[in-house]
Amino acid sequence: MAVVDKVQAESPIRHDQRRPQSQSWSGWYRRFAGALDFLSMLAAGGIAFVLRFPGVPSEPTVPYMVLTLVLPVLWVPLLMLCRAYQPRYIGVGYEEFHRVLRAGFVFTATLAILAYATKTEVARGYVVMAMPLGTFLNLVARYRLRKWLHRKRWNGECMRRVVAVGHRTSVADLIRLLRQKRYHGMSIAAVCLPSALVAGDDAVSEVEGVPVLGDFSQAAAVADRIGADSVAVLACPEMDGVALRRLAWQIERDDVELVVAPALMDVTGPRISIRPVSGLPLLHVEHPELTGGRKMMKGLFDRAAALSGLVLLSPLLAVVAFLIKATSAGPVMFRQVRVGRGGREFTVLKFRTMVQDAEARKSALLERNENDGVLFKIKEDPRITRVGRWLRRYSLDELPQLFNVVRGDMSLVGPRPPLPEEVAQYGGDVYRRLVVKPGLTGLWQVSGRSDLTWEESVRLDLRYVDNWSLALDLQIMWKTWSAVFRGAGAY
Repeated sequence: MAVVDKVQAESPIRHDQRRPQSQSWSGWYRRFAGALDFLSMLAAGGIAFVLRFPGVPSEPTVPYMVLTLVLPVLWVPLLMLCRAYQPRYIGVGYEEFHRVLRAGFVFTATLAILAYATKTEVARGYVVMAMPLGTFLNLVARYRLRKWLHRKRWNGECMRRVVAVGHRTSVADLIRLLRQKRYHGMSIAAVCLPSALVAGDDAVSEVEGVPVLGDFSQAAAVADRIGADSVAVLACPEMDGVALRRLAWQIERDDVELVVAPALMDVTGPRISIRPVSGLPLLHVEHPELTGGRKMMKGLFDRAAALSGLVLLSPLLAVVAFLIKATSAGPVMFRQVRVGRGGREFTVLKFRTMVQDAEARKSALLERNENDGVLFKIKEDPRITRVGRWLRRYSLDELPQLFNVVRGDMSLVGPRPPLPEEVAQYGGDVYRRLVVKPGLTGLWQVSGRSDLTWEESVRLDLRYVDNWSLALDLQIMWKTWSAVFRGAGAY
């Protein structure tokens, strides 16, 4: 049977039923987002009016009552102009929030310029409260809506059907990744492999349980027949510029999105730019900023935030210290040599969570190690005390490392601080983890903690090293709270 016939025979979707589900859910999602945007600005205007003009409304306040009603009417179209309702940004936090922030800045600046140009007297207190508050409430509403969407996607709803085009290994990696992180909203529904693998007696029928329905040249036909929303092309020499352009032409009539994964992985947007040279778009990759002014700003921010944290958390630190001392023999603090930036060793501070002779017992437990790399981890480690298990679950044992941050040994965000014996087993690219300071938290903390494999932990640390920024640090610290409260992967 020809591959195209196979597609027609196996596809349960009729030609006139293509993509009804994704179009319907994305449509009502955007309408719901628009309603939340409207209500957020209306609420902000109302709060600003009440705070700026307390008491019974009078004639001088009527223009501001009207302005309170007009603000949300103007706010939603402005968000449209800033492309805050684009389907491709649905569920993508950074881009979505960035466009809301841009709209808030533009709206505030426009009101100020219009007031100045027309010599209109505007109560500055009202504007100063209404616009920032409206933007903030809108960000909170969008954040909660995005979290709700993620929960739906974990249940298999609100997904985009994708045709993966590439070699077998890279397609399998993509399928596994999207299954692990379903909140991205992409579900691989069909695969297209090189023609040598889809014909003959040795033809591949599926990859990771996803059916193979064609070769590279038939990707558009496969997308049409299964009602795909996107075609994801992974790095492969067969799909050159000409082939990609033809594929884009073939799928544009059905409004199917084309997504191309470059061969350079784990490099985020701020480091990438397109530079056309004689009509040829060149992908320019900036080097990571490991020195300079931004690095100095990171160090100042780390120390100031750590010092503030120690002051604010001092009562909690005292309570934890008392519980450790009262429930088990031994010191309150656990000191251990770790390796920091450039291979320099330092002493890390933690609340003691194990019995006093834990290191002496480690050799007897090596055969029970549940980690697949150089790390030593046991879920039910018998050396952990009762209070220590609770401290580890919520990462409270890590709080004394704020002293390490103040001293400059560590950063608030960075790779996990390794032991010297772990570094002795490093090979190749893993040493790159040591070009920055280790962190109190990091991508490993918000992505699974001890549930991660060694390879996943290394990949996340290297990704952070190559793409760090203050914005990324703030994002990781924000996500750390939810990871700590869930207590998942902590042992």
